[in-house]
Amino acid sequence: MEMKRDTGDDIWNKIFKKNKDIVSRKIAGELFVVPIRGKLADMQRIFALNPVAEYIWQALDEQKSLHDIRDAILSHYDIEKEQAVSDIIEFIEELREADLISE
Repeated sequence: MEMKRDTGDDIWNKIFKKNKDIVSRKIAGELFVVPIRGKLADMQRIFALNPVAEYIWQALDEQKSLHDIRDAILSHYDIEKEQAVSDIIEFIEELREADLISE
């Protein structure tokens, strides 16, 4: 399911949660996310997250809307709103396509 690339309220009011078959670990200052199926990790689908992606990933635990996550990113990082909007939507789409999160 593809999300619209817009700034309408519909997308920004959504709350996503991490799927339970995911393991994340911080190694040498970088956060890695690994989907697991049963007792096996899918080593072909390891995700290394940059600081902003890590912030979004951690915020998903707090059941925040994308609107709240966007606003927090804008206050924590030196980034233009248009760039933040584009990056957040792209990252959320990637997480959904990889079945790492659900609405």
